[in-house]
Amino acid sequence: MVWWGWLIIGFLLMGAELFAVDAAFYLIFVGAAAILVGLIEFSGVSMPIWGQWLSFAVLAIASMVLFRQRLYDKLRGRTKEFQGNSIGARVAVNENVPPDGRTRVRLRGSQWTAVNVGGAPIESGSEARVVAADGVELGIEAMPGDSVTDPSN
Repeated sequence: MVWWGWLIIGFLLMGAELFAVDAAFYLIFVGAAAILVGLIEFSGVSMPIWGQWLSFAVLAIASMVLFRQRLYDKLRGRTKEFQGNSIGARVAVNENVPPDGRTRVRLRGSQWTAVNVGGAPIESGSEARVVAADGVELGIEAMPGDSVTDPSN
């Protein structure tokens, strides 16, 4: 494959990760591997197509294994300080979330996966309280007085 083909693939993968998909930084490293193979080809090192694909695979897997988790933790705020500060924060819930149900919420400018760990459902348009933070997942529960329950149902 020509060098610019690798660059296009790499930038498309990275762009998909940043703008369209929440793939937890996997596509960033796959895209970076494609860009590196393109830059190697551009620098004049000529490899057969199987060598390009082998280099691409090795670079993608090695970079994910060695760097992905550390980068993901830093960018997503997986530190003890953040976890402690996020407990008690209020988040807006934009869909009905039953107990043990999952949704996406925004907290401090970032999207988070949130799980309703409380016993009551959380209604769409209400606020929930963060009660736990485990890595990149928040435990939320309905705010007292926010749940709307119709006893006739």
